[in-house]
Amino acid sequence: MPLAVPLGPPHMSSQRGTLRVAVIDRDAALIKVLGKRFDAVGWEHRVLPGGAPVEDLVAMKLNALVVDITLLGPEDGWSFIGRVSDALPELALVVCTSNPTVAQRVRGLRAGADDWIGKPCHPEEVIARIEAIVRRRRRSRPEIDAGPVVIGELEIRQDQFQAFVGGEPLDLTRREFELLNTLADAAGKVLEREEIYRRVWGYEMAHGDRSVDVFVRKLRSKIQKHSPGWNYIHTHFGIGYRFEPVGDAEPETASPATSPAIVPEPIEIVEADWPEATAV
Repeated sequence: MPLAVPLGPPHMSSQRGTLRVAVIDRDAALIKVLGKRFDAVGWEHRVLPGGAPVEDLVAMKLNALVVDITLLGPEDGWSFIGRVSDALPELALVVCTSNPTVAQRVRGLRAGADDWIGKPCHPEEVIARIEAIVRRRRRSRPEIDAGPVVIGELEIRQDQFQAFVGGEPLDLTRREFELLNTLADAAGKVLEREEIYRRVWGYEMAHGDRSVDVFVRKLRSKIQKHSPGWNYIHTHFGIGYRFEPVGDAEPETASPATSPAIVPEPIEIVEADWPEATAV
């Protein structure tokens, strides 16, 4: 799916936090100014050319969606809002369009939109309205402290987006932590590269993209540095990776009849957090 504005590497804002936002619009001026403001507050953002399938929006792990429903047709816009709000109840869904009537606003809000902004609009208002919806969502959720997950010598703390060995942090990047967390959540199971990419990067993997292999290699290196006596991430050639802690006292065995061969991963290196985009 082509991007008009790339999702850059996130940086945390102590006041706002990092959010993932998608924009469905063709207004080049609005897209440009929104992109600058999203960058300024440390939000990841992308522009979609039209109404994306709901399953694609789910894979993107979005916090908010800003959509001009006039791009989707007279009736498709309403059904799109309904489908998205049903599938993603936690998503902040904001409609932003020109010259809306009261009847349109009412219909959109009843269809599942959380808010409606008329164009022209100020980007700071868009940000404030998204923040307000996200804030209300978080207040309505019960606080759950899952605590650290301990696997082998690793202690994974989701509240800190970090992993530790003996109290020492592995100094993982956000992407490396998401990769570790995804693999650990499926401990014992082989995850295909494409599935890992969808879960961690948030969209479909392009043909020939080796980002998963590159980040697995980085993650392994950091884990090995702090926990040299354990092997956690196992390669299944031509398929993907399996997370399972195996210490020196527990040599790994795999039956060829039941398990894919475990061999060294490819050595191609192509770094890609988010693919390059074509600017609007």
